[in-house]
Amino acid sequence: MNYNELLITAESLLEGQPTKISLLANASAFLNETLEKMNWIGFYLYDGKVLNVGPFQGKVACATIELGKGVCGEAALLKKTMYVKDVLNYHNHIACDGESRSEVVVPMYINNQLYGVFDIDSPIVNRFDQDLILFLEDFTNLIIKQLTFMTL
Repeated sequence: MNYNELLITAESLLEGQPTKISLLANASAFLNETLEKMNWIGFYLYDGKVLNVGPFQGKVACATIELGKGVCGEAALLKKTMYVKDVLNYHNHIACDGESRSEVVVPMYINNQLYGVFDIDSPIVNRFDQDLILFLEDFTNLIIKQLTFMTL
């Protein structure tokens, strides 16, 4: 898969979304249609206290996640992308979907303030290679750029 071409396509499709919710909903739908072997793709949004489930594609999700809890809460608190090759062997994993086996979470900060996290799960152990993780970070930065324009 050519991730550079995919990023260009995503930028074109997501530019000019009318609301933050439509941007995040279409972003998760876009990746759900283009990436194989994923079972949850979406966003958790920070309300000043906890992460709340936002737009996503996949099974019903955990509604709230405390900072530092689970891979999402840990990525948000540490301000860094987290990759867990096998969530069953990760001490801080929250099992929202029993079929998930690997996970990537990219924190989303706007003007140094936590906005939320982008979370993607796969039912395959070690599903994410370095190229895909870098693409997911670039994709998240594209979303952050669009959100920044909307908050100005």
